[in-house]
Amino acid sequence: MDTLIGFFTQLWERLLPYLRNKYLLTIIFVVVWLTFFDRNNFIDRVSLIRESHQLKNDCEYYREKIVNDSARLVELHSSPEMLEKYAREQYLMKKDNEDIFVIVDH
Repeated sequence: MDTLIGFFTQLWERLLPYLRNKYLLTIIFVVVWLTFFDRNNFIDRVSLIRESHQLKNDCEYYREKIVNDSARLVELHSSPEMLEKYAREQYLMKKDNEDIFVIVDH
C-alpha cells in the first residue's frame, strides 16, 4: 500500500510542473473536447466515414445489379421463348397438359 501511495506521489510531483503550463492544459482540454463532447467529434466522424464507404460500396453493387437487370429485361422483351423460359423457372408457370416437379436441394 505504501509503495502504491509512493508511486502516485512521485507521479504527481513529476506531472505538477507540466500541469501548471496553461498552454499544455489548453491543448489537452481542446483535444478532449473535440474527441468526446463536440457536435462533430472525432468518434462520430470515424463512424460516418465508415458508413460513407459502406454506402459507396452498396451504390456500386446496385448499379451493377441495374445494368444486369436491364440487360435481362431487354432480353426478355426481345424473345418470347426467353419470356416463357423465365416464367417457367421463376414463377413455376406451366401449360395445361404439363406437370411440374420441384426439386429442392437441402
